[in-house]
Amino acid sequence: MSSPAGAGKTSLSRRLVADYADMVLSISATTRPARPGEEEAREYYFKSRDEFEAMIAAGELFEWAEVNGNLYGTPKAPVIAAMEAGKDVLFDIDWQGARQVAEKAPNDSVRVFVLPPSWSDLARRLHARAQDSTAIIDQRLALGKREIAHWGEYDYVIVNKDFDRAYADLIHIYRAERMKPGRNPWLPDFVSELAAEE
Repeated sequence: MSSPAGAGKTSLSRRLVADYADMVLSISATTRPARPGEEEAREYYFKSRDEFEAMIAAGELFEWAEVNGNLYGTPKAPVIAAMEAGKDVLFDIDWQGARQVAEKAPNDSVRVFVLPPSWSDLARRLHARAQDSTAIIDQRLALGKREIAHWGEYDYVIVNKDFDRAYADLIHIYRAERMKPGRNPWLPDFVSELAAEE
């Protein structure tokens, strides 16, 4: 899932993970400092720039990008472990990361873009958070304009005018994608057994 900051992507993704036991949220690594209330390995793995660059060099990241002067990326090991355990992995990432994931796993990725109902609503949400300075909020809004330019690369787009409606749309997408035959490796054996029954 991707969206401009403040459009509701994080709230939607955390609710989906809470409601579906077979889904886990991928935790990204970042060089940005922790915000008040954020915890290591819950919101992010907080790294120095040197540590992050060492992860890139060692090929330890599934995807990564630089945003507003900070590096963000997804460590491979937890994603692989979750998938081997039969879990679906939800990425809360920007368009650059989403593009890399889709290139590396075209048959296993589904991209969802979340849009705000209006730009003024997005600005209001960012100011209401009271987590960032006006300068940072202005940066986030400018970045958001660049982010939404990539909406057409996504498989689905949700306009988050009403959270409950947006969440219902997200559930429908998830359930429909889970029902595709290629995502259910048990299905051929099941169908063979059905066909063999008398």
